[in-house]
Amino acid sequence: MNTITTTNFNFPNQKSVYRGKVREVYNINDEILVMIATDRLSAFDVVMPKGIPYKGQILNQIATKFMQLTQDIVPNWLIATPDPNVAIGHLCDPFKVEMVIRGYLSGHAVREYIAGRRLLCGVEMPEGLKENDKFPTPIITPTTKADNGSHDEDISREAILEKGIVSEEDYITLEKYTRALYQRGTEIAASRGLILVDTKYEFGKTKDGKIVLIDEIHTPDSSRYFYADGYQERQDNNEEQKQLSKEFVRRWLIEHGFQGKEGQQIPDMTESYIETVSERYIELYENILGEKFVKADISNIHERIEKNVLNYLK
Repeated sequence: MNTITTTNFNFPNQKSVYRGKVREVYNINDEILVMIATDRLSAFDVVMPKGIPYKGQILNQIATKFMQLTQDIVPNWLIATPDPNVAIGHLCDPFKVEMVIRGYLSGHAVREYIAGRRLLCGVEMPEGLKENDKFPTPIITPTTKADNGSHDEDISREAILEKGIVSEEDYITLEKYTRALYQRGTEIAASRGLILVDTKYEFGKTKDGKIVLIDEIHTPDSSRYFYADGYQERQDNNEEQKQLSKEFVRRWLIEHGFQGKEGQQIPDMTESYIETVSERYIELYENILGEKFVKADISNIHERIEKNVLNYLK
């Protein structure tokens, strides 16, 4: 299967390359960033050995679309998308926190809740809730990178300010933007018959000190969606919710004895399983955006990306 799992480009005026779990970011002249969404799949903070066809294109195009749909309420870093897998934007100094917002008791929040904890990132979770119930008001539960940078750790607003990770003035803006984006995302999801359960946003500062949204937004890698139809009925009957996220990959890994813990072997993903994952990502795209997914030519992805980026940089 033709996928892009790593890149090694050398663009004009290239200063450095940063390789994240899924994206590779090229710094051009300390002015703009060329962000390439690869087909790598990450789960439990571990990158899987094989790529998923079209995954990078799907993530890049969903993020691009949502940047366009939210730019009237929150400024963002994006300048252009010269290739299905590429976003080009302003070089920013990223804040060292990720703004996670949760409208429902799901995922990490419910695991904490079941363990008897009612305080998550310094925020009180009400008594008497069950998994996937809606919170009275969405809660912001930030994370920061561990010292070794390998995984995200919960942190409270108080600790962020106390440690000086973000100034109070900036943090108030981050909270305001996070709530506005989640509100808009919730409205768009509802129009597609979906519920935006929880999501995370990353922000940075441009050279002139403006706070902007960076990275991805409302993708299945950064967000959890439920189907709205039958949601309440499933809650009333204590049934699992039908969801659109990469949770299905996590569950498959758990069933095959892998949760990212030390000493565990990543199970082998067969070609046919990888194909089903690719199909699920296409389903996510079409449901989240409400439009048909058009597959890009993947006969030579590296060549295609390089050509499109070089044409743009000219």
